Amino acid sequence: MLAAAAEKTTVGNPLVNIAIFVAFVGVTLVIVLRASKNNKTAADYYAGGRSFTGTQNGTAIAGDYLSAASFLGIVGAIAINGYDGFLYSIGFLVAWLVALLLVAELLRNTGKFTMADVLSFRLKQRPVRIAAAISTLAVCVFYLLAQMAGAGALVSLLLGIDSKAGQSLVIVIVGALMILYVLVGGMKGTTWVQIIKACLLIAGALIMTVWTLAMFGFNFSELLGKAAEVAGNPEILNPGMQYGKSETSKLDFISLALALVLGTAGLPHVLMRFYTVPTAKEARKSVVWAIWLIGAFYLFTLVLGFGAGALIGPDKIKAAPGGVNSAAPLLAYELGGTLLLGLISAVAFATILAVVAGLTITAAASFAHDVYASVISKGKSTPEKEMKVARRTVLVIGVFAIAGGIGAQGQNVAFLVALAFAVAASANLPTILYSLFWKGFKTRGAVWSMYGGLGSAILLIIFSPVFSGAATSMIPSIDISIFPLANPGLVSIPLAFLLGWLGSITDPGSEDPKKAAEMEVRSLTGVGAEKAVDH
Repeated sequence: MLAAAAEKTTVGNPLVNIAIFVAFVGVTLVIVLRASKNNKTAADYYAGGRSFTGTQNGTAIAGDYLSAASFLGIVGAIAINGYDGFLYSIGFLVAWLVALLLVAELLRNTGKFTMADVLSFRLKQRPVRIAAAISTLAVCVFYLLAQMAGAGALVSLLLGIDSKAGQSLVIVIVGALMILYVLVGGMKGTTWVQIIKACLLIAGALIMTVWTLAMFGFNFSELLGKAAEVAGNPEILNPGMQYGKSETSKLDFISLALALVLGTAGLPHVLMRFYTVPTAKEARKSVVWAIWLIGAFYLFTLVLGFGAGALIGPDKIKAAPGGVNSAAPLLAYELGGTLLLGLISAVAFATILAVVAGLTITAAASFAHDVYASVISKGKSTPEKEMKVARRTVLVIGVFAIAGGIGAQGQNVAFLVALAFAVAASANLPTILYSLFWKGFKTRGAVWSMYGGLGSAILLIIFSPVFSGAATSMIPSIDISIFPLANPGLVSIPLAFLLGWLGSITDPGSEDPKKAAEMEVRSLTGVGAEKAVDH
């Protein structure tokens, strides 16, 4: 499979990998085409007609959330950094408790299609919707670019295609499929792709986990001991290999943890999934179901990461094309040869397709519903016109994502994911929490919080080591890194909360007390929420 392997000995069979992937695409396209027959209204296109059960939606959330970074990145991080690599899994999982306890049910009761519906409920529509749309598009674009560039990087890893032209072709194919899924299937088609992908990913991880444990007599202690022995470093089982070596790295860890835990509850493509269920009870059930599936998956990554460390070894993993990202595919080949590797390859591509489809429909809905329908046409648009604009936006975003993914090849795209989470935690979450829980929140506070969080996160990332000044930076040839932390969350998140408060107390305008009361009653009880179902 791997190019390192392709040069020396042939590992895996790229044709098998491609065949399995084509089979997956064929099945999902049939499902998307069938789902598209029911796309008649804006609620159908944006929210799947609110026809999904909590279990189905929870599985789709897991499919949307468990990206290629979750699968390949975390397994590799655990294989190389041991205990500290597993901290990513814990952060991603704990984040769902914030989403469950603070956001899911209240958001479903208050909104209609997008995050901006909630934020602008009792505030001035135009400035808040524009700010929310810009924030949503920023998160989606950063995440989308990372996924598309990741698709190109995976090619050399999984299909043995090393040329830049070959990787660019795969990015174009992934982008074209993404556009087709979203254009034709809308939220219904996208949801079914995510459900299938979640089942495949979790089943594949489960098979590999049981297989790995079986090789060590289902003795996890023996597995850990072997991983430490192969690594030649018992510290792999203790905290501090990656974080904790210096005060800066400790602060970096806190900053990353804040972004991961708070960012998830502000990710627009995750929040939008709460509108695909008919009731607030099903929204709660969605998150609970998602927590179980995501929690199980991250437990699997613990076994897979240390299993890759024990059976492959950190040195071989680092030497393979794709570096740490090669741990899971290498382990699959070690366990089940060409067939298991082909299945894992297909799952990795399915993962990218499902995530980019979810991001694209979120970005399109945000522009069409928040900018076009509410700002440009001032609420006079029809659902049919809005859906046309949404479909055109899908094409524009798709072309942009393809071009951006090709341009970002070979770059360190980790900063794009970090920025997506940091922007979501900084620009979106403070405004959502203030809107839902603080009666004194005003329009100026919302606008300051969103723009301040977005701007500070982007600026701090640009002046951080992930952008320049280090060998692993996106632009290593220059050095403008005056901010020492790799993630801006420690500064940008508190700043956004502060700006939201400051803007609200200095806003001379007064909000409608009736709207504020209606929002509180609706968010807590769901009374009146069903009025928002149709456009």
